[in-house]
Amino acid sequence: MKKLQISAFAAGLVFGIGLLLSGMANPQKVLAFLDLFGAWDPSLALVMAGAIGVGLPVFLLAKGRVLSLLGEKMQLPTRRDIDRPLVIGSLLFGIGWGLAGFCPGPAIVATGAGALKAIVFTAAMLAGMGLFQLASRPQRRQRAS
Repeated sequence: MKKLQISAFAAGLVFGIGLLLSGMANPQKVLAFLDLFGAWDPSLALVMAGAIGVGLPVFLLAKGRVLSLLGEKMQLPTRRDIDRPLVIGSLLFGIGWGLAGFCPGPAIVATGAGALKAIVFTAAMLAGMGLFQLASRPQRRQRAS
């Protein structure tokens, strides 16, 4: 278990440093990417392309494995359907991203840096996650029985 915690910490640290170095923890940079008809900044697209370039081969390699490199059971997503909760969640994510300039990873990094806007966003994000858990409890109980 200790190896798993260390590797999770290292991955999170590398991700956070990458967000800081790329400027993605700065909501103004993200909002400039979304401003297609103003002062558009395409650098977020380059960051996304770089992430896909690194992640895609790793996911393709992981797809054929039963155990991770640390010996843990592989737990990759299997669902492929598009349902109402996914669409609603995606819309809410996009609206929040467009209004605040944060998505969860950069918001947590900026919260750690003490940015008030990020702290408010992170609190709202956690509240939304909690409300979703409360709202989906009856559905989970029905599926279990």
